[in-house]
Amino acid sequence: MSTNPNSFGAKGTLEVGDQSYEIFRIGGLEGAETLPYSLKVLLENLLRTEDGKNITAEHVNALAGWDQDAEPDTEIQFTPARVIMQDFTGVPCIVDLATMREAMGDLGGDPTKINPLAPAELVIDHSVIIDVFGRQDAFERNVEIEYERNGERYQFLRWGQTAFEDFKVVPPGTGIVHQVNIEHLARTVMTREVEGQLQAYPDTCVGTDSHTTMVNGLGVLGWGVGGIEAEAAMLGQPVSMLIPRVVGFKLSGSIPAGATATDVVLTITEMLRDHGVVGKFVEFYGDGVAAVPLANRATIGNMSPEFGSTCAIFPIDEVTLEYLRLTGRSDEQVALVEAYAKEQGMWHDPEGNAEARYSEYLELDLSTVVPSIAGPKRPQDRIALSESKQQFAADLENYTEGGVTVESDVDRELEGTFPASDAPSHDARDDDHGNGHPHHAEHVGPEIERVSHPVEITIDDEQATIDHGHVAIASITSCTNTSNPSVMMASAMLAKNAVEKGLTVPPWVKTSMAPGSKVVTGYFDKAGMWPYLEALGFHLVGYGCTTCIGNSGPIIEEVSEAVNENDLAVVSVLSGNRNFEGRINPDVKMNYLASPPLVIAYALAGTMDFDFDNEPLGQDQEGNDVYLKDIWPAPEDVERTIASSISRDMFTEDYADVFAGDERWRSLSTPEGDTFAWDDGSTYVRKPPYFEGMQAEPAPVEDISGARVLAKLGDSVTTDHISPAGAIKADSPAGKYLAEHGIERKDFNSYGSRRGNHEVMIRGTFANIRLKNQLLDGVEGGFTRDFTAGGEQTTIYDAAQNYAAAGTPLVILAGKEYGSGSSRDWAAKGTRLLGVKAVIAESYERIHRSNLIGMGVLPLQFPAGQNADSLGLDGTETFSISGVTALNEGSVPRTVTVTAEKESGETVEFEAVLRIDTPGEADYYRNDGILQYVLRSLVGSAA
Repeated sequence: MSTNPNSFGAKGTLEVGDQSYEIFRIGGLEGAETLPYSLKVLLENLLRTEDGKNITAEHVNALAGWDQDAEPDTEIQFTPARVIMQDFTGVPCIVDLATMREAMGDLGGDPTKINPLAPAELVIDHSVIIDVFGRQDAFERNVEIEYERNGERYQFLRWGQTAFEDFKVVPPGTGIVHQVNIEHLARTVMTREVEGQLQAYPDTCVGTDSHTTMVNGLGVLGWGVGGIEAEAAMLGQPVSMLIPRVVGFKLSGSIPAGATATDVVLTITEMLRDHGVVGKFVEFYGDGVAAVPLANRATIGNMSPEFGSTCAIFPIDEVTLEYLRLTGRSDEQVALVEAYAKEQGMWHDPEGNAEARYSEYLELDLSTVVPSIAGPKRPQDRIALSESKQQFAADLENYTEGGVTVESDVDRELEGTFPASDAPSHDARDDDHGNGHPHHAEHVGPEIERVSHPVEITIDDEQATIDHGHVAIASITSCTNTSNPSVMMASAMLAKNAVEKGLTVPPWVKTSMAPGSKVVTGYFDKAGMWPYLEALGFHLVGYGCTTCIGNSGPIIEEVSEAVNENDLAVVSVLSGNRNFEGRINPDVKMNYLASPPLVIAYALAGTMDFDFDNEPLGQDQEGNDVYLKDIWPAPEDVERTIASSISRDMFTEDYADVFAGDERWRSLSTPEGDTFAWDDGSTYVRKPPYFEGMQAEPAPVEDISGARVLAKLGDSVTTDHISPAGAIKADSPAGKYLAEHGIERKDFNSYGSRRGNHEVMIRGTFANIRLKNQLLDGVEGGFTRDFTAGGEQTTIYDAAQNYAAAGTPLVILAGKEYGSGSSRDWAAKGTRLLGVKAVIAESYERIHRSNLIGMGVLPLQFPAGQNADSLGLDGTETFSISGVTALNEGSVPRTVTVTAEKESGETVEFEAVLRIDTPGEADYYRNDGILQYVLRSLVGSAA
């Protein structure tokens, strides 16, 4: 018997070829025709999952009759069709599910009820580290080392693949999760047998990585969530959300020669950040959409977290179908996608469709896009390539102390940055780039000064001089760009042109090529490009996120020594989506995002202090200067090469047996049983403490009193600052823990790879080497003042242990955009396990706020226009928070009262906004977390 009341009579059938599908038509609902594409997908979701309780006819009507001008205030329950994970976030998900099975048994339930109710797929792509580079065997060696480091984790995942139904693992060495998703896993339209009927419905997903939005390019509504939310979704728990505002983004014109899809996406990122789209949907519309290739759509969708929007989606059209055919989807699947989209009014037809209504409007003329990079620490900080040299000089001052100032031979356009009267008189610097040429200095007029500290080093018996701004890492990495043949082939052809001109890469640059799938290797092979890439050091190092996630591996040893001895501010240039402080490499202070061809260009230049318009990259065999414009491939040549090098067969062959893995994967021994046999000696996978002492009924929530500040933080504190993914320092609490457990420094691996061990991750919380805790002056890293010990400086972990022993709750004070960046559930898990009861910030990024609630941590917001400093709070106060207990009565108060008592006895009192935004989130908080809520629900449903 159907549980769907079908209140609107929407259930019907769709005939496609010889197959009949049950569908829920949205066309009969008033207002549905002019909804944005993304809200049509949500509307179908509500129609199909209507149960008269959590999802009612009122919810359906509210969405169909959406008021585009209203502020979001209606909560709905969205049930994603599937869940996608990568291994850094996926391993703790499966650890939690394994722990929930045991807790289910302890509460008298059936452990096997803890099982994915929707397809869940995990791609192992975050664990390969670039230990070996610049040689033919780099890929093989890095994969071998990956298995040596991570065999224990991989065995655990193989257990999960057999123990849990509808859970599949894509083994290491295959590709990056989001690229594998668009090339193979995404369905665009799903089918599933429900009560004996084959049902068709839109493909929707949530993923344990913020760049899940890459699949928006295929018309798939999805976004990144924390691991804890993903686990709940796997277990059938819908995602609680408010009907959002939708920003209509019109694209027109075409990308000019010399600019790339990367430049487009950096421009869009800057525009949307400036506009303000946090918590909103972004949807692309208009005549220009049809001219945007699928690969560019995916690149744009991938960067949605960098704008701050929930999604950045393109509708389904002929471009979508062409991509599905190219990537090996069956003719039947492509026919279903077309028929379903047209039947539901989800097909993009600017001429035939009624114009959708949007809450806000933006437009970009693609012809105005210029070559760009972003940095040195945020993706939204776009810099026109023509201004990159002067902007670097200006930014460098924030990363250096002392040194000699030298004139940089560019026109000074940053008015007021450097007074002309202060500029010392020097000749243009003679700085060797490894290609036997000095800086080109033909500019006249005002000049900009920058700090210089040249250091002589020897690399492989070759003398070199490195300085601030030298490129220590040049990495083509991350699915953001490696999924896009236009920029990838452009990089290869630029390499070919450079090699044919006799250009080389300086010895201090660590180069690497880490594609997002094997298809890239295939088309480079077919086009004959590998010899040229390898001649410049861009050998295949692995199929994974690598540098973008912080798995860059060590920089060249001699460079590292010079950097640390002389405090040099060297840079990385990568084709990724994240460049936050401390993320890429602990030796590299400044990080820049760039298109793949520009990554190679900067590798050739060897320094960020470079003007590509006016400085040559070197000389050709005849001694003529070679400029970037001389080797930049023409767009039509790139497209012609792509057309002759990429075929459907590449996709069908590479993905034919994608879950089987290589011999290494197949030979791993697999533990058996419905519950996992934990190894107390493991430093990778340990049973977490979330459910210890859990009762069948939750205890009442309480107000907070006597709390101390663990950290006082500024603006734009990212989840990388809170829970780093990269290297583990030997002298850190996590490093000491591993050493005490017999792990050698070379085997520490990364924080990301050890997310299945809460002991490591607690010690790594707030351990980013660039974290600035304002309780301390001039100190970076995971340190704080411990008020149980008279306020002396210690590590955040050690202080938290002392506070726990004293029974003292903790709070975090923060500025704007707290928790921006990756959808990293350990940023919330670690915060909770350190004993933090509340965070008080000026504003939050969406995912981290919900993750805090999911871990039972209270997210509070300072009154509008106020912050810790304006209220006179320095972090030495004792805090009390009252009004929280109102949640026990079923209501969600808008504000709670915060009282901070200073050591003098003076008090500061203010009303903080309670950022529990939906009734569903209130239920999670009352249960001390989302997993506890789901577990109690499952036990109750079985009773």
